[in-house]
Amino acid sequence: MQKKKVAISIGDLNGIGIQLALQNHNAIKELVDPLYCIDKTMLQRAAELLQLPIPDDFQTVDNIAPAFTIEPGTVSAQSGAYAYASFVKAVELAREKKVDAVTTLPIHKKAWEVAGVKYKGHTDALRDFFEADAIMMLGCPKMYVALFTEHIPLGEVAESINEKDLTRFLVDFYRTAKPTSTVAVLGLNPHAGDDGVLGNEETIIQKSIENATTILKEENPSLFTLHSSLFTAPLVPDIAFTPNVRRHYTHYVAMYHDQGLAPLKALYFDEGINISLNLPILRTSVDHGTAFDIAYKGKKVNGMSYINAVKYVADSR
Repeated sequence: MQKKKVAISIGDLNGIGIQLALQNHNAIKELVDPLYCIDKTMLQRAAELLQLPIPDDFQTVDNIAPAFTIEPGTVSAQSGAYAYASFVKAVELAREKKVDAVTTLPIHKKAWEVAGVKYKGHTDALRDFFEADAIMMLGCPKMYVALFTEHIPLGEVAESINEKDLTRFLVDFYRTAKPTSTVAVLGLNPHAGDDGVLGNEETIIQKSIENATTILKEENPSLFTLHSSLFTAPLVPDIAFTPNVRRHYTHYVAMYHDQGLAPLKALYFDEGINISLNLPILRTSVDHGTAFDIAYKGKKVNGMSYINAVKYVADSR
């Protein structure tokens, strides 16, 4: 079987992304045919700083963005602009069907900001590029978590939970994640609201679950031959990830960022990945940051998340 071709956006060159790409190239090329969105000049500069050889079959792309001086562990407009340009090139290649998917190495959000990039991250940009409601799902085969709200202040989460948007989210998530068991949906409040004593957002969540179930059942009645319910009722958040509960579910929907990602990263930090669902292209990513504190310092960098992100592409249908 022919390997899939994957465009790899190189991330922030002041961070660990390029080290991951160079050190894991031999493992990655066994899974897919990688095309690295970095030009030869910046690749050479990074490799020299890292004191790493450049593999002979390390395929690159010309004319990404202006070359700049790498400053390890530093937020800079130049590195932010280059990271964004690398990402845009990778998406362009996928849109034009020149590659089968995109895998992204870590960016620094502040570097994007100082470079004048209007997006907070990859997922925000992808929503705009494709005019689609991209869904952020993170995790590994043992546990995936999708986020209803993402990078917004905690004080804005409750007001963001409304029946129309959450219904659409649950339907789109189920269609594109294709879970094979019931999806665990978290409540927002402690004790899932305690019947309204601690908050009433759970009534909105429950109604959205019912709406989504109806829509999906009308589309595909055979779903209910797989399992009796597509979604749980709103689960009490503080017990949802305990072993006795977790063993029943592989897919979770969290109402906000840390509600889902704190337990996920406590359990599966090294192996977790980020997947953008509900888009016309497949995009996966590492589930960690630029690690400025260890960049270019000769320290070992764990490549498990990166390899798993590429493996997800290789295994996808």
